[in-house]
Amino acid sequence: MQGSQPTTANHRSAVTRAVLWTRDEVELALVLPDDAPAGLATSGGAGTPTQPLVEILAVGQGRASGNTRNTATAIGARLRVLGHDVTSEDGWTVVRVFQGDAVTGLHVTSHLRVREGGSSLQSWTSVRNDGSAPVVLQAVSSLMIGHPVGTVPVADTLSLEGHGEWVGENRWAWTRLSGQDGLVGLDLPAHQHQDARGARTLVSTGSWSSGRHNPSGVVLADGGSAAADGGPALAWQVEHNGAWRAELGVRLDSSDSEVLVLGLLGPTDDDHAWTRVLGAGESFDSVRVSLAAASGWQESLAELTRHRRALRRNPRRPAVVFNDYMNTLMGDPTTAKLLPLVDAAARTGAEYFCIDAGWYDDGGDWWDSVGLWEPSVSRFPDGGLRRVVDAIRAGGMVPGLWLEPEVVGVRSPLAESLPDEAFLQRHGVRITEHGRHLLDLRHRDVVKHLDEVVDRLVEDFGVGYFKLDYNVTPGAGTDLGADSPGDGLLQQNRAHLDWIDGVLERHPDLVIENCASGAMRADYALLSRLDLQSTSDQQNPLLYPPIAAGALVGILPEQAANWAYPQPDMTDEQIVFTMSTGLAGRLYLSGKLHDMTPEQAALVTSGVDLAKRWTSRLVGSVPFWPVGLPAWSAPLVASGLRDADESLVAVWWRGTEATTLDLDLPAGAVDIAYGPPDDGWHVTRDADGPVRVRIPAGPQARVLRVRHAGLA
Repeated sequence: MQGSQPTTANHRSAVTRAVLWTRDEVELALVLPDDAPAGLATSGGAGTPTQPLVEILAVGQGRASGNTRNTATAIGARLRVLGHDVTSEDGWTVVRVFQGDAVTGLHVTSHLRVREGGSSLQSWTSVRNDGSAPVVLQAVSSLMIGHPVGTVPVADTLSLEGHGEWVGENRWAWTRLSGQDGLVGLDLPAHQHQDARGARTLVSTGSWSSGRHNPSGVVLADGGSAAADGGPALAWQVEHNGAWRAELGVRLDSSDSEVLVLGLLGPTDDDHAWTRVLGAGESFDSVRVSLAAASGWQESLAELTRHRRALRRNPRRPAVVFNDYMNTLMGDPTTAKLLPLVDAAARTGAEYFCIDAGWYDDGGDWWDSVGLWEPSVSRFPDGGLRRVVDAIRAGGMVPGLWLEPEVVGVRSPLAESLPDEAFLQRHGVRITEHGRHLLDLRHRDVVKHLDEVVDRLVEDFGVGYFKLDYNVTPGAGTDLGADSPGDGLLQQNRAHLDWIDGVLERHPDLVIENCASGAMRADYALLSRLDLQSTSDQQNPLLYPPIAAGALVGILPEQAANWAYPQPDMTDEQIVFTMSTGLAGRLYLSGKLHDMTPEQAALVTSGVDLAKRWTSRLVGSVPFWPVGLPAWSAPLVASGLRDADESLVAVWWRGTEATTLDLDLPAGAVDIAYGPPDDGWHVTRDADGPVRVRIPAGPQARVLRVRHAGLA
């Protein structure tokens, strides 16, 4: 925070303005008027912001003007600044803004954690009822900001939004906010000076936080096209492992000029059946969100990448993991199948070996019987699971196991032995999805059972890695012990985080993978705690590149675990193609390595070696996209990781004909870091201009390396 000083606004009220950061063309300031709500102002903003920092919807209070957004709320308009303070802690400047509403007695605290030396912040809102009557909350914003990229016209603003689907994750698209799919021009001043009623919204429901939309995006000021980096940009993310809402709407300021508003919220009444009754003296905290600003959308995402690293609680070196599932054992592990894989993975250089689904199954149909998590006898007849685990350890690797801890199959003994209150419910009936009941982690018997499972597997088998999966979602939530289904789900989401925190407190060396049917729950409530994120369940190597490239928008490179599943029936080019996908983020290896020829195994080992050599750079790199973010069916996909002295760039050509292309890469000498022995690619660069690449008929892929100019 760069200091504060009183200024005079147009309406002659006393205003305190504190600059939170200034970078390139982008400034963000906190504005604290004496007779209006607090707000955030970006470059070019003057006076009291039109949009308050906090909006609160409550039954009986509603909105001050009619709309279906979460702005212009009656409580938000009535808030008045009571004071603020500034402290420092562990690399953050923490600003707290205190406001009150005289009508309801609500006391509101905005927490703004500004990253020191950067242009990013984390925000959430605390609400305390200091009145005498209960207040029924319907929505509490985590952050609201008007003019998110300065006072540019809405017509010159774009929104980058991610769309999710199982095996089709991280599909990013730009929307021009003045277009048919955005915020159409309504000539608002001609209509009694009223704001628009609606908004452009991204809403995710249930507990798959990225199941519909990615919980992150970018607002960009750009008068032409998003193909270039554009002007001022603001990247955002919602850090919640459940339901959330992001909205972009238009309001009018006092001079009838349009103000674009970005709002970030957790669950709401309209979207998620969320209400919370706040009794006298009770408090509520909204979910956490973050912003990162820079000039250009790629640099704003680089800044958000740095911010995510600052959020992580226990970062550690990203080791190479081999997992037996994808296109390999597919949930059917046995001693006979695993031991050759263990030997081959060790020879290839893997550092962890995870036995995926099926290790607990004696009956052959385990989907609706899971819950006890006890090793199968029939699958491991000679020496049990311990024999396989010992072989993993003897190969110099750390053993891992797959778990789906939040569910109990309808045929599991736990479905009968646990009380009904241990399960998520609606109207007294257990929620059941795809043959599974969903556990309620607020219940002590559930936490006790899951803690015993984890502790037993760690202590009895020396497990050092868990893949935590989550393949079903409960919908709106549970009404058991909650004011609403959405409130029950929010409590469950937070109990889930508390359980993870407890596991890591008891076992601080555990490496935990976050998975939910691939990447259906990829958010930084979880990823601030956990080590890596599966980016997809996609089994077709030709469809994976846009997922891997897009994952870097929302996930740290060292956490973006892209499957590479080379097979003995693949050509060298096909092996390089899937390995390049893994090398685009954090290499996550599978494949029937034990059946490969020595030449094929050497090609895989070469990719593993590159991943391990680049580890120290990976954890400091930021992503970039030399040809922009890809469309799902684009023949050319490229993404890069830029470190101080070197960059790696994965290039996938999915076309069938030969092609020549130019790539805008960082300055420096370029070579091929990973490819087959007989390379048909031709890569040239004149001075520090574009890199020209000639590619034979595809599909083919390579990993290029740029040694930055002036550095060894």
